[in-house]
Amino acid sequence: MAKKKKSEPLTGEALLRKVKTLDTLSKEQKAKACGYYTVTKGGVERVSMMQFLNALMEADGIELDGKAASDGRAGRSASYRLSVQANGNLLIGVAYTKQMGLQPGDEFELVLGRNHIQLKQLDPME
Repeated sequence: MAKKKKSEPLTGEALLRKVKTLDTLSKEQKAKACGYYTVTKGGVERVSMMQFLNALMEADGIELDGKAASDGRAGRSASYRLSVQANGNLLIGVAYTKQMGLQPGDEFELVLGRNHIQLKQLDPME
């Protein structure tokens, strides 16, 4: 039977920040560095990859369980795909603006590439 180590594994923003600093390590090394491992009675360390990956997805806002939104309402999840509407407009939905913390009045510069459109948020102080 495995014993849990004394400190709690990282979660949320702390987990995301730590993983970004460990970009040269393997997945297993990252999981261990973030506290996602157990030590058996024999002293063998076992990495808990599923717990680590689930914590990463949760910290990044990805829900695979289909839980309702935090405001209690179930809705469509962000698909990260847009289509041109019948009137020629592109509509960016509330799921994306909420995820980025955008507010009414925030402004963007539109940059047209060869095969893409890029939005660059303008600094309100400029």
